[in-house]
Amino acid sequence: MFSSAKNFFKKSNLVFVSALIFGLSLNTKSFSSSYKKRIDNLLIANESNSFITKAIEKSGPAVVTIDTQRLIKSNKLSRNSKILIDPYFDRFFGLIPFESQERIEAGQGSGVIIDNGIVLTNAHVVNQSEKLIVGLKDGRKFSGKVLGQDMLTDLAVIKLKGKGPWPKARLGNSDEIKVGDWAIAVGNPYGLENTVTLGIISNLNRNVAQLGIYDKKIDLIQTDAAINPGNSGGPLLNNKGEVIGINTLIRSGPGAGLSFAIPINKVKTIVNELLVNGKVIHPMIGVSLINETSLDSNSTKVKVGYVVPKSPAAKRGILINDIILKVEKEYIYKSSDVVDAINKNGINKFATILIERNNRLIKINVKPIDIRELTKYK
Repeated sequence: MFSSAKNFFKKSNLVFVSALIFGLSLNTKSFSSSYKKRIDNLLIANESNSFITKAIEKSGPAVVTIDTQRLIKSNKLSRNSKILIDPYFDRFFGLIPFESQERIEAGQGSGVIIDNGIVLTNAHVVNQSEKLIVGLKDGRKFSGKVLGQDMLTDLAVIKLKGKGPWPKARLGNSDEIKVGDWAIAVGNPYGLENTVTLGIISNLNRNVAQLGIYDKKIDLIQTDAAINPGNSGGPLLNNKGEVIGINTLIRSGPGAGLSFAIPINKVKTIVNELLVNGKVIHPMIGVSLINETSLDSNSTKVKVGYVVPKSPAAKRGILINDIILKVEKEYIYKSSDVVDAINKNGINKFATILIERNNRLIKINVKPIDIRELTKYK
């Protein structure tokens, strides 16, 4: 009995010491956050019948590689020129002779098939491309034709030239996603087919102006699922394998990078306009807006920061520092509310805007115009 007890204590000590060593070796503080996240994701991904595996089985076959070729023209100083070159000569006189030089630039991106031979991708992937080759997961390759693209939202629609059958991804509802939901990014970074990364939804409705991007007009889904070069245009999936966004850009820096996707509900609207009209109308009144937060009242006001000269807003008397309270029947709490209300109103139709100026309430009727017209006034 004593011998059994002795053996028991030896085993207990061994278990205790082993557990102590094991516990110390897995102390989360000893791991970097990115390394710990990688381990957690691997554990989740390797579970039998993982939701990730099921999600990829549903939409993975519809993810495509897009190889592009575009013709780049540049000017080269003529070898026959006998003019003595001065750094300021061309700037002031423009007389230095140049030869036109052409070269073909190859690019690559990702896309996803959403209908019978219809592919979604980013506008920056296909912009100015002379040739498109779309590769499917099963090895088939087809030529593609751009049916329409919109640089402001960075979306493009491609039609595959050939016969199906085509795999098709199921589109989800981006209005239903929440911060903390799973996010699965699929694409072909660096030409590596069907690469999958896992993360969560970090933020909804991220204004691109907060990222220092002012030539786009879209609010984005933010995720920590890695989107690498070549992933652009690929789908962002939820845990059911439904497309909830189209991957569009990354913001890298010290530590983990941030990835962004265009919400699929916005994508549906843009794609419909591209397929029907070949272009997207973006109603604008010609103002830039500032979200101004009051620490005293803990509230946000939307203030006019700039008015484009001769724009509809300028013509109707909207001024810098005016506070926008309401557009039509929509109350304004942030600058994106103004954009949404103007979009809803459309062009060639007056929108009633309620503003506050010097503690006075003023109603102004403004007729939005398409942004292409607005650029003429800048």
